[in-house]
Amino acid sequence: MSGVAADEDSSTRAERTLASQAGDAWIEAAQAWIEQGLAELVCAERRPEWPGLLREAMEYVLLAGGKRLRPALVRMVCEELGGTSELALPGALAIELVHTYSLVHDDLPCMDDDDLRRGRPTCHVAYGEDVAVLTGDALLTLAFEVLGGCGARAGELALVLARAAGSGGMVGGQVLDLRSDLRAPGHEGIREVHRLKTAALMGAASELGATAAGADADARAAAADFGRALGLCFQAVDDLLDVTGDAATLGKTPGKDAALERDTLVAELGLDGARAEAQLQAERARAAAARLGWVQGHRAVALIDRMLERRT
Repeated sequence: MSGVAADEDSSTRAERTLASQAGDAWIEAAQAWIEQGLAELVCAERRPEWPGLLREAMEYVLLAGGKRLRPALVRMVCEELGGTSELALPGALAIELVHTYSLVHDDLPCMDDDDLRRGRPTCHVAYGEDVAVLTGDALLTLAFEVLGGCGARAGELALVLARAAGSGGMVGGQVLDLRSDLRAPGHEGIREVHRLKTAALMGAASELGATAAGADADARAAAADFGRALGLCFQAVDDLLDVTGDAATLGKTPGKDAALERDTLVAELGLDGARAEAQLQAERARAAAARLGWVQGHRAVALIDRMLERRT
């Protein structure tokens, strides 16, 4: 069993099931919302000056589906803190652009050397390494173009994303993931990779939503803490699925961490230890959510449960 759901009584389980079903419906609506926004952002009618091959490759990776968790998180936090989906959209688009660029570059032969992503050939397999590198570059710069149109909040939003995506966040985490000699040994080193590579961007998604809503500093901090803990929970489950999942379900190649001799929570702590780590981070996410008044039955808490139960 790859899930990490904790033991619970029947009433709590029923409550979680109802919340999860409501959360699933909301997530599906958010997925459709961001899919439409991405398609409109890169369509030929809107971007006639782009080279056709580059736009095609950008569409190929952007519109390939996926969980769309980060943009959904931007929207949820923004709405829950008094904003609207319209205010959330630029941040949601930008975070998904950055996330997708990171996947394109991570899949390259010089990085993870993967040939399957979201159930189909990776960008460099479909278009060549040169176009894949440039596609990632184009997605990254487009993210900040989108945020640049956000008026008075543009600089603040861009700073949140840049800090999470750059050397002190996702890019720095990828360096430590590739070069184990540069990080602390054991569990703490692995957690540092996860904090930078995954949790930073998830925290930014929450903070982008809070910032777009005009939330105060305390609410922004709590939202960012919620997103970071959710990201660490997500990554712990991801490590589990790399061992217990299959390509048809995951839409990507399982067993890559072991094949590349990567340090993971499963390799360091075993399956039970990795499940315990996922539960620990889920509890931290619940504690951060409670600071915002989000308790059992709230869609933020349902999202935590979804992380623990996911199979893809």
